[in-house]
Amino acid sequence: MTRHVPLSFGVVTILISILVLLLWIPLRQRYGVGTVLNALLVGPSADIGLWLIPAGQPLWMRIVFFALGLLILSMATGLYIGAHFGPGPRDGLMTGLHRRTGWPIWIVRTGLEVTVVVIGWILGGVVGVGTLIFALSVGPLCQYFMRIFEIRMPVSAGSAPRRVDTQADAGALALDHDEDRAEQPQRELCEKGDPERLE
Repeated sequence: MTRHVPLSFGVVTILISILVLLLWIPLRQRYGVGTVLNALLVGPSADIGLWLIPAGQPLWMRIVFFALGLLILSMATGLYIGAHFGPGPRDGLMTGLHRRTGWPIWIVRTGLEVTVVVIGWILGGVVGVGTLIFALSVGPLCQYFMRIFEIRMPVSAGSAPRRVDTQADAGALALDHDEDRAEQPQRELCEKGDPERLE
């Protein structure tokens, strides 16, 4: 997009975030304060990072940057979604499609990444080895870390703690506590005494 409009990468990122949020409407995806902060802060943060990290580094250093960036991004996805303040625009699209289709997170995320790579290539963006590695690996990594950082939610007195499976329920991260309590009896079915994972 930056090849076609006189805007920085960060500003374009914010504008695309707003467009992606419109795709939440048919998915009935819920937003939270984290959604807004993500949409407004990721773009400027990217601009700062591009300014701080100089171009023309040796190949080995660029490989290290790439590997660390991919790992940290995937871990951060699990961490901030697990915080239950609302997913960012792209991650909310991922979790919303997961809830609607029932497909695993990694398949949904990979499908989104491949689609965006094709659109970017058509617009004249650079598609390299790193692009393909990222598109095909970020989905499985995000699913892995979303499971690692899933959150245990308390229930009423006398009940066993329920666990929110961030793979299956990460899209409903901005649940209103009153609505959550109202729906709780339907979700507290147990199988052989073990808390059932929310779906």
